[in-house]
Amino acid sequence: MPADVTAHASAQVSSAPTPATGREATSGPLTAEDRPAAMAPPAPPRRGRDGQPRKRRSSANLWRLRQYMVPFRTRFVLTVLFAAVGTGATIVVPLVTKAVIDGPIAGSDRTGLYALGLLAMTLGVVEASLMFLRRWVVSRATNGVEFAVRTDLYAKLQRLPMAFHDRWQSGQLLSRIMSDLATIRRFLGFGLLFILTNIAQILVTTAILLHLYWPLGLVVLASTVPITVLCLKNERAFTRLSRKVQDQNGDVASTIEEGAYGLRVIKSFGRGRHAFAKFDARSVQLYDTSVERVQLSARFWTMLAVIPNLTLIVVLGLGAVAAGQQQITLGTLVAFITLMLSLVWPVTALGFLLAQAQESMTAADRIAEIFDSENEIADGPRTLEQVQGRLRFEGVGFRFAGSATDVLHDVDLEVAPGETVALVGATGSGKSTLTMLVPRLYDVTAGRITIDGVDLRELRLAELRRVVAIAFEDPTLFSMSARENLTLGRPDASEADVEEAIDVAQAHFVHDLPWGLATRIGEQGMSLSGGQRQRLALARAVLAKPSVLVLDDTLSALDIHTEALVEEALKRVLTGVTGIVVAHRASTVLLADRVAMLSGGTITAVGTHTDLLAEVPEYRALLSAEYEDELDELLLEEAR
Repeated sequence: MPADVTAHASAQVSSAPTPATGREATSGPLTAEDRPAAMAPPAPPRRGRDGQPRKRRSSANLWRLRQYMVPFRTRFVLTVLFAAVGTGATIVVPLVTKAVIDGPIAGSDRTGLYALGLLAMTLGVVEASLMFLRRWVVSRATNGVEFAVRTDLYAKLQRLPMAFHDRWQSGQLLSRIMSDLATIRRFLGFGLLFILTNIAQILVTTAILLHLYWPLGLVVLASTVPITVLCLKNERAFTRLSRKVQDQNGDVASTIEEGAYGLRVIKSFGRGRHAFAKFDARSVQLYDTSVERVQLSARFWTMLAVIPNLTLIVVLGLGAVAAGQQQITLGTLVAFITLMLSLVWPVTALGFLLAQAQESMTAADRIAEIFDSENEIADGPRTLEQVQGRLRFEGVGFRFAGSATDVLHDVDLEVAPGETVALVGATGSGKSTLTMLVPRLYDVTAGRITIDGVDLRELRLAELRRVVAIAFEDPTLFSMSARENLTLGRPDASEADVEEAIDVAQAHFVHDLPWGLATRIGEQGMSLSGGQRQRLALARAVLAKPSVLVLDDTLSALDIHTEALVEEALKRVLTGVTGIVVAHRASTVLLADRVAMLSGGTITAVGTHTDLLAEVPEYRALLSAEYEDELDELLLEEAR
């Protein structure tokens, strides 16, 4: 990898979660101290009086990416230089031809003919050599730019809060970080350069044609008027269709991803036809829009090809008349026609190049939407030197963006260091949402949460997520080895610590995998059962050795016997650790020192399990149902 790309990569790795840690090494955007100024992400958009971002024109969003070209400016300058010299050679060859016809051929000068012929051949070799050098130089530059933008974009996605990812389909993000960046790379490596060189060639060649014989030059100049009108007329329609195609590409990608991820569910319910129909509808929609764009481009390119050819016919006729009347020499006419022919490709290619430019500007718009997304969860300045683990919820409230109702409100709770509190409540009461507020996956919308008296929003995110570990009811495992999944939050864990975490979570099944801990877990951990995934995720959280451990019903997929073993081990782990345990099962409640009853989005009662059973009818009713469920499960196990 080139040194300039490597330097940028090293600046980015520090800001994005890595497979080894799964946590942000730094939180919030990179600063000027973190990376060279030229590598900073595009500046945020200007805002209007209403505080909303002003919408930028497509060209402005593409122009914002210019700073990624700065580290490769030498290569881009050389590319332009090579292209300019190569284009100059293309223009000079017809003039040499004119000199050959009007000079050595007309005067029967064999020596001059050889000399000028050698010059023409040299120009051809120079042009071919420069073409090779240009492609070799620009390819490394454009790939470096794509790499740098993709790295920043991925780092930005990792820093954006869960609220952002709740709103966006993963397929849309995937299409932006892959296909849209590839579109911009192709434009920077090919389209932009040839737009500049083709326009320069058209202008210079037209000036030379006017100098050679101005009446025919005016004919050529007049032909540029309809071409300009066509380009302006085509721009808006092509931009609209390009954006539509790229958005629909994202929809198709999302459908494919959902189908692959949910294949077991689709098959088990026999809904293959339904899933295919959804995919087919979006694919047909994409096909129709793509065809419409191709038809628009075809009409545009056809007219761009017709106009130069019609102009050439007129020039041939008028030129023949002028040559017959001795107004121009034969060499001048040949040079004029040759230069005219050299303009056919630049003019015709404008259709393709302008279409590519529109696609790139649309891609830049889509990328800018991510760069311009605000990170509501900002990094704080403080760290905790000696963590005790006292956790307080003070008047906490939360509602999702765009919602008119609160999920949580007026939540007051204190968890002492080393104490374990069980959260109990009916489905939909807000238990999982409350747990996600502790590591700041979401931010409170009212009140505050503190650790050792410090508001979570004042802590550095890296520090907070070092102190707090969470295991979810529906765990996420990654397509890497069992060991890497286990040590995600603590890559430097010793073998003894790993074995201890496996023992606590009763995850000994990992040793029975084909290659033990080195066995690669399939994507999303689908090669494991639900209970195995939960135990592995629990071991991962325990291995992190946090000061605050949050367990979001992580035992729900375990059978009653395995659960008993896990709970017995957890009692040892929770000693000295501040714990919050979401409990749906009565047996899990017994792990806690106290129980908090969550009802209607707020905590309605706090006390010991015995006290709440005696004093809170709602708690008693809820636990009675859970006891019945566990009794049924126990009887079923005994029957087996």
